[in-house]
Formats: sequence, structure tokens, C-alpha cells
Amino acid sequence: MKIKPTLISLAVFFAAATVCSAANPFMGTWKLNEAKSKLAPGGEKNNTVVYKSLVLKVKVTIDGTDAKGKAFHNEWTGNFDGKDYPVTGDPESDMRSYTKVNDQTMNFTIKNHGKVTIMGRIVVSADGKSRTVNTTGTMKGKKVKSTAVYDKA
Repeated sequence: MKIKPTLISLAVFFAAATVCSAANPFMGTWKLNEAKSKLAPGGEKNNTVVYKSLVLKVKVTIDGTDAKGKAFHNEWTGNFDGKDYPVTGDPESDMRSYTKVNDQTMNFTIKNHGKVTIMGRIVVSADGKSRTVNTTGTMKGKKVKSTAVYDKA
């Protein structure tokens, strides 16, 4: 007798989660628009960034190229709650956190061995078709500052 209400509750939960993720302007695939970007010289390029809503978390997958043109891939799974969650596949960082500022804006912090290396802000345009990522910090001992513009794929 308790199975039917439980199944209905689960169905409503998953439907609500799907609707919420569809309404989140950060979700989806973003492609780097190099022509509109001002990237740090000799730095990495995050060519594609994918935000995917999971049941209770978000997965962010980044594919790009390093300063020498070598491809890289890293992943982060967590929540936009300002807490550190582990990064896999990135030798320059081991933790990342995202903090939602409002519906269109998020701040992020990248750490390596407990030390903040990069901080930034992500702003999705009002129409949801592009986003701008401003970053500052230190990478491989060098100060970096860049502005990356992405188009929604």
C-alpha cells in the first residue's frame, strides 16, 4: 500500500528536478568564442564547458587545450553552494567551488592543495545565449587575468 505514494512522490521529485534544471541558464553546453575573448597569453583554453544537472548535484565537464596545444579534460561534481568539491583530471587544481550570486551570475574559486589559485565570475546574458567568464589568479607561478566569452551550443 505504501509503494504507490512513494512512486508518485519520486515521479514528482524527478519531474521537478528536470524542470528546475531546464530553467537554469547555466546548464547546457558552452563553446568558447575566441574572437570575443581576451585570454591570458600562453594560458589554457577551455574550448567546451558542459553543465549537466544530476539528481541532487551538478556535473561540470571541461575540455580544452593547454599552452602547448595538448588536449585536457577535467570534471567537477558538486553544488553551487560555495563549498569545495573535488576536481578530477586537472594537475593544477584539486578543489573547486561555485557560489550562485543570482539567477544569471556565479562566482567560483579554484584551489590546489588548499591554496586559492584562481577566482572568477560567470555571467550568463539575459537572453541565455552567451556567458562571460572573468578570471584572475596565479597559474604555474604566473599571474593570469582573462575574459572568456562562450556561446551556448
